[in-house]
Amino acid sequence: MKNSFYIVFFCISFVFLQTLNIQCVSSQTNKGKLLPVCVYKGDTIPYITLETVYIYPKIKFKNEKERRRYNKLVRDIKKTLPLAKEIRRAVIETYEYLQTLPNEEMRREHLKDVEKGLKKQYTPKMKKLTFAQGKLLIKLVDRECNSSSYQLVKAFMGSFKAGFYQTFAALFGASLKKEYHPEDEDKLIERIAVLVENGQL
Repeated sequence: MKNSFYIVFFCISFVFLQTLNIQCVSSQTNKGKLLPVCVYKGDTIPYITLETVYIYPKIKFKNEKERRRYNKLVRDIKKTLPLAKEIRRAVIETYEYLQTLPNEEMRREHLKDVEKGLKKQYTPKMKKLTFAQGKLLIKLVDRECNSSSYQLVKAFMGSFKAGFYQTFAALFGASLKKEYHPEDEDKLIERIAVLVENGQL
């Protein structure tokens, strides 16, 4: 019911603005920044689109140890979330480029080059991560790509390499098959990630 009210309100507002014949343009301020404005009957009216502000209930920590654990999680997410987003971009770019290649042989060659490039680019960064940050990154990759790290490796590099990397991760008590559950066990991670993405934390 509430959603229906907002939809109707939006439609009425849109029609009303159209009947007023408001012209929207961008105007430059004296500081050199573009400012969106509407010109109505000769008056220039600036308008600003407000960003979404996420509000969560305040966290009540049982003790100082719990507070420190939370602060550490915030720090780890700020360090690993950008990496997960870089991986997502690399996956999208690789997939899109593969679609342009005419045959399987060229795709395999390209994937070998991509693998070498990724190892060269990300190995130094990965070495700087703690064990906890590495496990967190695996979850955040699933969040960003909607696929586990294991599924991504398997899709691009085959079952053998996916199995090899999974076995290697398992030796250190991690799993590339780990999935992200924002409504359940990863609710706190999701809260922090959303706030970090929005510049609120």
